Amino acid sequence: MQTDPQKPSFETSPRSGGVSPSLPAAEPPVVGALPPVIAGFSPSLPTKPDRTSTAVPRIFAVLLSLCLGLFIADAAVSAVDDSLILFFGIRVLSLIRGTLFLFAILMAMLTYGLMGLSPMIPKRLFLPVTLFYPVTGLVLIPFCIYFYPRIQLVAWVISLSQVIFGLSILYLLHGGFRFRWPLVAERQLGARRFSWLNLSAFLLVNIVVLVPAAIIYLVVCAALAVDHFSEGFLTLRPAGLTVQVRKYVRDDGRTIQLFPMSHIGEPDFYRKLSHSFPTNSTTLMEGVTDSRNLLTNKITYRRMATSLGLAEQQREFRPRHGKLVWADVDVEQFDTNTIGFLNLIMRVHSKGVNADTVLPLVQYSPPPHFEEQLFDDLLRKRNRRLLEQIHSQLSQSENIVVPWGVAHMPEIAEEIQKSGFRLKETRDYVVIRFRSGGDKSRSAEKQSDDVKAK
Repeated sequence: MQTDPQKPSFETSPRSGGVSPSLPAAEPPVVGALPPVIAGFSPSLPTKPDRTSTAVPRIFAVLLSLCLGLFIADAAVSAVDDSLILFFGIRVLSLIRGTLFLFAILMAMLTYGLMGLSPMIPKRLFLPVTLFYPVTGLVLIPFCIYFYPRIQLVAWVISLSQVIFGLSILYLLHGGFRFRWPLVAERQLGARRFSWLNLSAFLLVNIVVLVPAAIIYLVVCAALAVDHFSEGFLTLRPAGLTVQVRKYVRDDGRTIQLFPMSHIGEPDFYRKLSHSFPTNSTTLMEGVTDSRNLLTNKITYRRMATSLGLAEQQREFRPRHGKLVWADVDVEQFDTNTIGFLNLIMRVHSKGVNADTVLPLVQYSPPPHFEEQLFDDLLRKRNRRLLEQIHSQLSQSENIVVPWGVAHMPEIAEEIQKSGFRLKETRDYVVIRFRSGGDKSRSAEKQSDDVKAK
């Protein structure tokens, strides 16, 4: 007898002697359809993906890619621009280069700051990138001091080094020179977003090591520059700025004393010099005149002197002995480009640093060979006039006193030694004291004004 598979089958029950239906095996209950209590556990509800956890690495990857991309782009443009300048004397990429440099250095600064906040940034790759600009800038300073005529060659070498350096970082990131965006992948970032230990170490290294080291280095470079360019007439010391007065004599008994001057300084410095000149001397005074009123702003350093708690040379320096002879030039002898530039500079001196005074100066585009013309007008042309007066007054006076700016002294000393004068003695004067406070200097200046008023 065949049984219907859809109907229950009957088997003989030994206890009843009959047949009893065999119930179908029960299917496992659907837990999801039962209440949690009956199911015996709490179901896990579906969770939304954490957008923040994916957005932060993506943002960091984009920022680092921009940093590296701008670094390489700035390197390439700088290398081409320096090559054109060095080998052909062509300047056509200055604007593009300046713009790229600005954005590149801003991104480097941002990346460096984020490196202290988050360990996600791979320091072994991006710490050299962010420090490249300040390190090369510091290294460039001694070359500017001692090898300035070859500074363009040094800049070209630095640009090529930046190209090689940037491409090397890209090679380490991709295992080859592959330019695909983003340059930095999210998988190349660290896992931790923030670490107090990372931030503390970052601040400690910068505050205790890097910043003091940079300050000491700059002070040393400044001292080297001052001594080199002034040929020892001006010295930077821990106590302050010191000038060296030199006395030259000739076999016939004629003497020339060179007094290096500063437009601003301690009031007692100018008073000591004013009383130190011999009574039988002829003092050749410095001071550019403006008979045709070509300067829109008067040449003055009063604002700078007041802000630094110092005195202005024009107010405090009053020679008391001997004959005074004006030995400088008039503004009309300067080139028109020099006069225009002086008007921009003196506007800042007279009206202070603000948008109206600084912006025209920043936007100023100098003509070709402007630096050479400016140097000739402000230094060489005036030195030639002073040397003419020195030789003219030597026939009338045995003692010539030259209280002129420090920048004029090296050439004047060289020329008078060619005419038979030799160095006999030197004296040092402190023109600006670093240890003296501004209140003390202002008090001294005020007392000087009170004495003059009486």
